[in-house]
Amino acid sequence: MSSQQKQSVSRAAGAPTAPEPTGPRPARLSAAAALTAVEGLALAALGGYMLFMGLAGSPDSPQQAEMGGLTVLALAVLPLVAARGLWLRRRWSRGPSLITQIVALPVAWTLVHGGGALIAAGVGLAVAAVVVLVLLVNPTATEALGIGPRETP
Repeated sequence: MSSQQKQSVSRAAGAPTAPEPTGPRPARLSAAAALTAVEGLALAALGGYMLFMGLAGSPDSPQQAEMGGLTVLALAVLPLVAARGLWLRRRWSRGPSLITQIVALPVAWTLVHGGGALIAAGVGLAVAAVVVLVLLVNPTATEALGIGPRETP
């Protein structure tokens, strides 16, 4: 082990854990958590519907409908866990929430080009994703999560 690696390990071992953020939760962070939770709940509802229709309905391929429903239910876990983390002001939760919003943008684009009622769903999803992205990169939200500028060594 090199001396630089030893120093890195000793710094990590002696480094205090990040202090829990104090004070009230900013409204921006609460809004980001709520919107992320709504996205997760919508995914869970869609997955449940797909699973139910695969089991009780008469789809062309019940196995595909059931697997699709289970997949969407599994995907709903990420925004729900991220929303809970944002609500509790956990710094790790910002990453999963940002990823969820970035993935939602191409989905919204596809929905908008689907026509009919899907246009409204796509616009709503795009607006929610952009709003959450803006809220999460705001300095107030990053400070509330305990994320600050990196210190240069």
